[in-house]
Amino acid sequence: MFDKSLKELASSLASKDFSSVELTQAYLDRAKELNTSINAFVTIDEEQSLAQARSADQKIAQGNIQALTGIPIAHKDIWCAKGWMTTCGSKMLQNFKAPYNAHIIDRFNTAGSIIQGKTNMDEFAMGSSNETSFFGHVKNPWDSSRVPGGSSGGSAAAVAARMTPAATGTDTGGSIRQPAALCGISGLKPTYGLVSRYGMIAFASSLDQGGPMARSAEDLAILTEVMVDYDMRDSTSLKRDPVNYSANLETSIAGIKIGLPKEYFSDEVSPDVQKAVASAIGEYKKLGAEIVDVSLPTSPLSVAAYYVIAPAEASSNLSRFDGVRYGHRAKEYKDLNEMYAKTRAEGFGAEVKRRILIGTYVLSHGYYDAYYIKAQKIRRLISQDFAQAFEKCDLILSPTAPGTAFGIGEKASDPVQMYLSDIFTIAANLAGLPAMSIPCGLDDANLPIGLQLIGNYFDEARMLNAAHMYQKATDWHLKQAPLK
Repeated sequence: MFDKSLKELASSLASKDFSSVELTQAYLDRAKELNTSINAFVTIDEEQSLAQARSADQKIAQGNIQALTGIPIAHKDIWCAKGWMTTCGSKMLQNFKAPYNAHIIDRFNTAGSIIQGKTNMDEFAMGSSNETSFFGHVKNPWDSSRVPGGSSGGSAAAVAARMTPAATGTDTGGSIRQPAALCGISGLKPTYGLVSRYGMIAFASSLDQGGPMARSAEDLAILTEVMVDYDMRDSTSLKRDPVNYSANLETSIAGIKIGLPKEYFSDEVSPDVQKAVASAIGEYKKLGAEIVDVSLPTSPLSVAAYYVIAPAEASSNLSRFDGVRYGHRAKEYKDLNEMYAKTRAEGFGAEVKRRILIGTYVLSHGYYDAYYIKAQKIRRLISQDFAQAFEKCDLILSPTAPGTAFGIGEKASDPVQMYLSDIFTIAANLAGLPAMSIPCGLDDANLPIGLQLIGNYFDEARMLNAAHMYQKATDWHLKQAPLK
């Protein structure tokens, strides 16, 4: 049961091999058993999940079956779900129960899936290792002494440990792709605007994008069809014709042009990652792909630009957490200003405070032009680099991360080194492009290595096709974490 794909689970439910209640209960039991050691889930509400499963069984009995009917899905704890705790990994929201559903939660509910629980994450999605959560760090199922990546580390670890069939995440600078790489699963960040941000607790609004995390590209295609939808409540939501992302998965990729950006193949990449990515390039050649060299000359500036733009937007978005309307409030204070100060000092962790301070600074008088405006100009140059590269190729291939999962606490005292973990993923967010990570090998320590594919705008179907054909030719996505 725990090794079945989403399509196989749907088939088993339709043929009555087991019920949704039995499937959901099995995953709930496994999640509760493993969560004590992995800490992937913040909230599991068995009563609510099983109620949904009973409803799904009724739909199945009536023949009302969709791709995800009766299948449990875990959701990153950044998505509001009515009646569920929605903490965003922060003390500020540790007791907040969402009064409404995010748009994607409504989409999954309509598709008949089960909310299995809410997954752990870096506080307010700020982190690359899942060590900043108020609820404790998540452990990588491949090696419990190492991080799972972040900020969607709880979702990645839950999928990798077979605690859930699939999960949702969000990606602001690589927060789906980097943990997917470090945990040996597949993850997709769609084109900015394709997935509604309504009901997502905002970090950096011009960068945040929701996406799916699962074992394979085939599973990602099914999940993406549910998540992509126009939503008038999100002013950045894009209205486009529905796409069947599963329809062309089996199409030959012979003749497709895959670009290799020289800036992403530097000495910063570990030898094990270089070897695995080179092997993946070889597989694509066998599949008939044409490999071409491209250049993204502004991409080395992406980390610097990102850590001006993202904190600036975060400082604005997080101003709402003031202890007045909802969330944590300090118990003792003399006046309103002291209540604000104490509430935010107590409610936010160190990384969140750091980014609020940076963001407020770069937006302040005298520094706005020197930092924020320049960062936005670099962002435009990065987009132009990608546009020129896509004149030569259909997809861009690179490592997802320069190395494999690092030790818990190894980079916690050095924020700059932590920020560099996302050096290959950030540019796609700044440009608003779709990008994904799929497993492509293991290093000498038996830790997963991720391969990144970046597509042109709205080219998710081609990316998923290329990823699926690679996964048909290899078995890296089938490797299971030893759960040390």
